[in-house]
Amino acid sequence: MAMRLKLISCEIFYREMCSAVARSTNTVDVEFLPKGLHNIGCERMLKRLQEAVDRVDASRYEAVLLGYGLCSNGITGLVARSIPVVVPRAHDCITLFMGSRQRYLDYFTGHPGTYFLTTGWIERDIVTPELQPDSISHQMGMHLSFEELVAKYGQEDAAFLYETLCDTLKNYTRITFIEIGIEPDDRFEHHARQEAADRGWTFEKIRGDMSMIQRLLNGPWDDQEFLTLQPGQQVAAPLNNGIITAQ
Repeated sequence: MAMRLKLISCEIFYREMCSAVARSTNTVDVEFLPKGLHNIGCERMLKRLQEAVDRVDASRYEAVLLGYGLCSNGITGLVARSIPVVVPRAHDCITLFMGSRQRYLDYFTGHPGTYFLTTGWIERDIVTPELQPDSISHQMGMHLSFEELVAKYGQEDAAFLYETLCDTLKNYTRITFIEIGIEPDDRFEHHARQEAADRGWTFEKIRGDMSMIQRLLNGPWDDQEFLTLQPGQQVAAPLNNGIITAQ
């Protein structure tokens, strides 16, 4: 039987979630939150997500779906109010783009130093201006160019600060573009290829998998893949392969 559901998702999944909603037998209303919440710290991210969950009219929906992974513990502590909240068991969004935790783990293990790109990461790369002042990188000065650091701290200190704080990509050697199959053209792949070339990194394209996203939208929600919070429960992050649990 079809359900009426509310999806609250990071906009990084905009194209994928819209495609999955169109194919779902359920009636799904969607709210997208801006990319970059994981950059403003756990407490602020949790506050934004909890406010979105609390706005859901429980008389209209049977459950809330969350289009987020654990995301640097940004969902830890999220509470289900009067209807269930369904959360993917995923460390971050790449699990959902790849279709399973195991596939992501296998690729990550075999390809260290990989920076992943998708359509959402490319076209929504600019952090929403309202989030910039609260971002950890902004507060620590990681948004400054080397020249700006030199002007502020001097050459020697600037070199140390840039290497320590600002060069966040120094441990990457590869860009992997995840092609989901719903891209309108090849401009996103070309962007990823060019970025890899500009950085002198290896480029690889792999096929993504929409199946986990579709299962989130369709239900029923297998406990191996999804955590279903019952009213009054909250997300906890134990150190095990389940990634998240309810408490």
